[in-house]
Amino acid sequence: MSLKDQISEDIKTAMKAKDKLRLEAVRSIKKVIIEDESMVRGKGQDELTAEQELAILTRLAKQRKDAIAQYTDAKREDLAEKEAAELAIIEEYLPAQMSDEDIEAVIDGLIAKTGAASAQDMGKVMGPAMKELKGRADGAKVQALVKAKLAG
Repeated sequence: MSLKDQISEDIKTAMKAKDKLRLEAVRSIKKVIIEDESMVRGKGQDELTAEQELAILTRLAKQRKDAIAQYTDAKREDLAEKEAAELAIIEEYLPAQMSDEDIEAVIDGLIAKTGAASAQDMGKVMGPAMKELKGRADGAKVQALVKAKLAG
């Protein structure tokens, strides 16, 4: 079942359960899927690939995290809590996040493979790391770990 089909089913379920928050969050995901799908149709592609769907979910999760930070800074806890609840719903569709230890193991392997030795070699590691960890690890966390390993 594609993400779009799953989202459609979840919209029906949320409507039946009268779960307003889940309904709003799932509808926002579907809206972005439909918008992105219409863009790829112009390029000759019928529907989104699994990778494109993952990119949408990752983008929506990042937007929610940014909004939470901004609302928290503005002392608007009510709005931050709503965004956090929507983020939790979006994360249900994302693959499970890797632990810090697993991320470090991947980074260590890439550093050994690329021969990176200093902070100047960060680009050699970040590209392959983000490709390998896409959707399973936060980019900021990966960057911080790579930076720490190459600085030491």
